[in-house]
Amino acid sequence: MQKTIVVTGGSKGIGRAILERFARAGWRLVTCARSADDLEELRRALEQQPGVDVQALPADLSKPNEARRFVDFVLGLGGPIDVLVNNAGSFIPGRLQDDAADGSTLRDMLAVNLLSAYDVTRGLLPQLLEQEAAHIFTMCSTASLIPYPNGGSYGVAKFALYGMTKNLREELKHTGVRVTAVLPGATYTASWEGVELPQERFIRAEDVAEAVFSTWSLSPQAVVEELLIRPQLGDI
Repeated sequence: MQKTIVVTGGSKGIGRAILERFARAGWRLVTCARSADDLEELRRALEQQPGVDVQALPADLSKPNEARRFVDFVLGLGGPIDVLVNNAGSFIPGRLQDDAADGSTLRDMLAVNLLSAYDVTRGLLPQLLEQEAAHIFTMCSTASLIPYPNGGSYGVAKFALYGMTKNLREELKHTGVRVTAVLPGATYTASWEGVELPQERFIRAEDVAEAVFSTWSLSPQAVVEELLIRPQLGDI
């Protein structure tokens, strides 16, 4: 039976690279993004490969009702979910002391970087637990491990996402569901466009995708709990 991967925020960057990598292995692809136009462009590009099946839904997962709509969409497709990649996220630089006085900056960062993954995982977990094997990847960051200048509320949200992933790993270790925290350093995506640094200074999104695919490819007896990837020359 064809395997299925669900990737949130799959229209660009690391999410897109992961979909492209699993498409080459013949998987069914399910994804979402906020932009319907970006998803349509993604579908056209991926379906140029023979036999590739892309199911996509425009959704803003920072909104609980949209996350629920995406979960229902995935479950409505039927069949097992072999891999879930919680990749949707957003970066707003700045210091905590400079956040909006009403606290909206932190709440927005938590909604898109943490609660989106929480809502989708909670919604799909019953299906994942019914299977003999499944794998959950959460796209954390080196910002989940160490604070960065101007990391602010984004760093808080990524620390929280890492904590959620570690708790989920502990809860699920006696099931057939493997859990991996992916912790990439600076990866050349749209977030870094315009920065006056050569692309060679960054991790390639394709490298993160290949690492995810290789991690999934291990036997069910093994799990990479934390996948830490940095640029060869160190953090930026």
